[in-house]
Amino acid sequence: MAEIADAVAEDAEDKQFTNTDVKKWLDELKDAVYDAEDVLDEIATKALQRKLDTELGTFGSKVRNPISTSRFVKKVEKRIKKLLDKLDFLVEEKVKLGLREGVGVGGNTSERLPTTSLIEESDICGRKYDKEAIINSLLSNDASDNEVGVVAIVGMGGIGKTTLAQLAYNDNKVIEHFNLKVWVCVSDPFDVFVIIKTILEEIILSHGDVEVRNELRKELNDIKNLNQLQIKLKDALIGKKFLLVLDDVWESYPKWEALNNSFKSGAPGSKVIVTTRDYEAARVMRSKAIHRTMELPKEDCWKLFVKHAFHDSNSNAHAYLELEAIGRKIVKKCHGLPLAIKAIGALLWSKLDVDEWNKVLRSEIWDSPINATDILPALRLSYKYLSPPLRRCFAYCSIFPKDYVFKKDKLVFLWMAEGFLPQLQNKTMKEVGDDYFLALVSRSLFQQSKHDEYVMHDLISDLTKFISKEFTLCEDDDSSCKFLSTTRHFSYSSRTFDINNFENFHKAKGLRTIIKINSWSDRTSFVPPIIRCWSGGTYFFSQNIRCLGLRVLILSHKYGLSELLDAIGKFKQLRYFNLTNTQIERLPDSICKLCNLQILNLSHCKSLVALPRDLHGLINLQILDLSHCRSLVALPRDLHELINLQILDLSQCKALAALPRDVHKLINLSHLDITETEIMEMPINLGKLKCLKTLTTFIVSKHSGSGIEELGKLTNLRGSLNILDLQNVEFPVDAKDVILRDKYLKKLELKWRVDTSASENHKIVLHCLEPHSILRSLSIYGYGGTSFPNWVGDASFSNITSLRLEDCKFCSSLPPLGQLPSLLHLSIVGLNGIVTIGRQFYGSGSSSMKPFGALEYLRFEKMLEWKEWFPFEAENEGGAFPNLRELWISGCPKLTGELPVHLPSLVELSIYDCPQLVASLPGTSSRQKVKLSNCNTVILNESSIGIHELRIKNCSMLELPKHVNYSSLECLTLEHCSSLKSFPLFSKIRELSIEDCGDLESLTVGEQHEHDLLLSSMRIDGCPNFAYFPQGGLRAPNLKHFSIRVCRSLRSLPDKMHILLPSLEKLYIKDCPQVESFPEGGLPSNLNKISIQNCDKLFANRMGWGLQNLSCVREFSISYKSEDVESFPDDGLLPTSLTCLHINGFPNLKSLEKKGIQNLTALKELMIYLCPKLECMPEDGLPASLSTIIIWKCPLLTKELKSREGPEWRKIAHVPNKNIDY
Repeated sequence: MAEIADAVAEDAEDKQFTNTDVKKWLDELKDAVYDAEDVLDEIATKALQRKLDTELGTFGSKVRNPISTSRFVKKVEKRIKKLLDKLDFLVEEKVKLGLREGVGVGGNTSERLPTTSLIEESDICGRKYDKEAIINSLLSNDASDNEVGVVAIVGMGGIGKTTLAQLAYNDNKVIEHFNLKVWVCVSDPFDVFVIIKTILEEIILSHGDVEVRNELRKELNDIKNLNQLQIKLKDALIGKKFLLVLDDVWESYPKWEALNNSFKSGAPGSKVIVTTRDYEAARVMRSKAIHRTMELPKEDCWKLFVKHAFHDSNSNAHAYLELEAIGRKIVKKCHGLPLAIKAIGALLWSKLDVDEWNKVLRSEIWDSPINATDILPALRLSYKYLSPPLRRCFAYCSIFPKDYVFKKDKLVFLWMAEGFLPQLQNKTMKEVGDDYFLALVSRSLFQQSKHDEYVMHDLISDLTKFISKEFTLCEDDDSSCKFLSTTRHFSYSSRTFDINNFENFHKAKGLRTIIKINSWSDRTSFVPPIIRCWSGGTYFFSQNIRCLGLRVLILSHKYGLSELLDAIGKFKQLRYFNLTNTQIERLPDSICKLCNLQILNLSHCKSLVALPRDLHGLINLQILDLSHCRSLVALPRDLHELINLQILDLSQCKALAALPRDVHKLINLSHLDITETEIMEMPINLGKLKCLKTLTTFIVSKHSGSGIEELGKLTNLRGSLNILDLQNVEFPVDAKDVILRDKYLKKLELKWRVDTSASENHKIVLHCLEPHSILRSLSIYGYGGTSFPNWVGDASFSNITSLRLEDCKFCSSLPPLGQLPSLLHLSIVGLNGIVTIGRQFYGSGSSSMKPFGALEYLRFEKMLEWKEWFPFEAENEGGAFPNLRELWISGCPKLTGELPVHLPSLVELSIYDCPQLVASLPGTSSRQKVKLSNCNTVILNESSIGIHELRIKNCSMLELPKHVNYSSLECLTLEHCSSLKSFPLFSKIRELSIEDCGDLESLTVGEQHEHDLLLSSMRIDGCPNFAYFPQGGLRAPNLKHFSIRVCRSLRSLPDKMHILLPSLEKLYIKDCPQVESFPEGGLPSNLNKISIQNCDKLFANRMGWGLQNLSCVREFSISYKSEDVESFPDDGLLPTSLTCLHINGFPNLKSLEKKGIQNLTALKELMIYLCPKLECMPEDGLPASLSTIIIWKCPLLTKELKSREGPEWRKIAHVPNKNIDY
């Protein structure tokens, strides 16, 4: 009966899309299969447990076994009878439904799976004119009324809207045109809070300073209020010409308006691309241009199909004459939809048989109505032609929400735990899963978005959810969370999940999977009741509902989870347990009873100090991930008894000092990662691990059994390998036995501890360690030879993209690295024997090949004896470095002369600590970012016109010729430039920062700059002689941030600020003792934040500030060092709109002015810092609106408050948040 039901299942798979009765029948059959698998698992687990009890001699097992076995057998017999009855019923029903046997066409699991067919952007056909139209709309100057221009791309699902947006987004002209680009995938629901936060995350990631990035990210994570987010985004976009893509928008006007209000601070010409299926949504967004994406033209459809259906997409399709006629008919049925064409083409890629193509052409699925399921026929055919195992793997993806970013290994581990992957004799389950994943990628059911990330198109995701909706519940897609009796797989995100929805969980009796979907905004401490609520450790929740059939339990990123109950050991069917990024310190011993557990992921459990001693009880464990467990100091001594262990990841276990002695007995181990641990020596006989394919680090020892000869015995190594302590190779000829040429390594690091003198032995060892030519990345550290062996830099290593030479102190010449055709990144650090770099460095390759033709990044650092860099002989004609984008030179104190003249692609130049180098900047046609520090002389000449961001620090001779055109310069930072006395403001500069330039006296505006300045941010800091702004004021209508600090000679701020700086929002003035007042006319009306620190004369005239007229001011910070003020703030000094007030460093302040404080009826935060004589609050207390008060280093007042009673405490008792340094 089971065979009959299975035989007609293929027919049912075809008909389920058009016949709801068949869909119901098929779901019932799948439910029966799930139940049957559960019964078989219980039987197998019971047998395994008995075997273990017998082997371990468990006390009392002989007494208990007969009774427990009898009960178990009766229970199982009852379940089997029920299953057989259900199958009888299904067999009878299949006749009524007209389901036939043997009509299926599911693929063969052993069919050839392509390994190099990932889809790339170059595969796009027929969108040239669409792309140009979009780009023209983006580059057009149609700004009006401060509105952001919206360009809408409208079309049905699968038509290529996202692809078209990507083409425009990545176009070079677009990249050059905008200061900032952000891509956000919206989908449904249109969550304004999430979208704004995502935009801000992208903006933060674009910031170059890591510390600043981390601080900004921390500030962002603390924001819980939409209004604060909108203000934050508005500030971040000030003055920037930005391009934002909102992909897959469904909502329209109300939420769009909430989002759009934050965009208006951007510079004129900012644009938003919206992709949507809904024309009405595009219209109400007031799109400047609405581009309707039409079906691909006939011939473009055929070209796209050829790329995906035929083995050699560059060959003429007429080579397959018998298939072309059929293929064109199939393409016609795709109705010009790129997604459908790619899917059906990928399906046929491995089927070059006429009969197979005719089956696809004549399939009834093409004629079935789309409206019934909204699933494209081509996608249904793709599913139909998957093998049954691949179907299960594909359908399982329905557990993830739309737009989820997939990682291959994580998904394969889940398939493995769910039992979808067979155990083959010549492959591990992980390798089988890798093949399955690539099969789905090759059929375009997954699309690669980044190097190791994949996404699934919404329409394909809809297909998975249609197939699995009875068995899978994804809380992100179904907020109602209606559990069914058939629900087997459940995922949730605590960002939106309501714990009360667990009330109907009792229906899911056969639940196998609970997955916590990680979210950037997940900061709650919610933990499913499976961990914290037990009834005798046997039941889930307070109801008597068994939940012991779980196979997958993922509780990652649960910051509040610090311990597990012993009852976790009851989950005998558990295959995959993930506690990543939790606060677990120890695992209960009962976890060792999980005899079916295959995957245990404890990565980033930073509090984990030890593993259970009896971990070897996990006899089926295949994968143990302990990466980033920084408190873990040791592994169990009997770890070697985990004989099925294949993957052991110990990377970043920074407290782990040794591996267990008998680790060589893990005979099935294929992957061992000990990157960045404290392990100083390898255990003996590591060469016995014959299955080992990945070994990240090998530490050479002088001791027998752990020398370099062990590495030679590991014949299957591939991937990445670091060989450390090579100075311990006693006999250099021993290195020959390693035979790296036979190992398929893609990344290799070789490290010696630096010797004090040159060593010929090092050269022999390095010669013997020549790797396979497949190598992509090579790093050599501490090498003590005087020259490199010939293989280093040999052109046969055509795959090398990254190379680093560091602390090779005795080498007097560089290898011919210029002849490596694929080299992208090159770093040369600490080669103190190098005096000149010249012809040998470029190599003697063919005349047709340009030296360093592919190189994009070049770094020279700590080259203490390097004096000259001789250019390539044809360099002036564009010979060497045609694609170099970034050049870094640092710590080369003797380097003189000039840099290469012609670097046409250079984008970023950094020169640090090269005091003898006259840095005349190289010419380029690209927009450049230049950073110069500790270079005595810097000359900006005609070749510098491409610079858009310039930072100069500690340069004693800085020349800024007036005749040079600085029209591209937008961001300028000058620090410690002692020769600078007067600085001309260039009209195109948007961000200006001048710091610690001791001789600077003035800023000027040249006569040629008649137009307004484009400045959006200006900072002058630590310039004691600075005294003058341009006469007549700064004409900078876009200036938002203005900061002037420690300018002791400055007597006045720029004239006419209230007129010429209408956009100013933030004003900072600090340590400017000669400034007496604000300019005539007062401050700009849009100011929202003012900080005045230690400006005594200005403070003395405070009642003339006119702040009460500035209704936009929300934050005010004040500091005053003189002792003549005992009470502050004065009545009427501050605007009533104030929400945040900081009072800092008043040495003689004794009280807060009653009226001055009480008039601040909107005040929410009050901070008082370093006021040693302050002893009381206003008599009538503080404003009722106050929600936060911070009091630090005010000892007299703190003393009154410490007891938390008395008159002073009562004045602040109503404030919810108090931060006081008692």
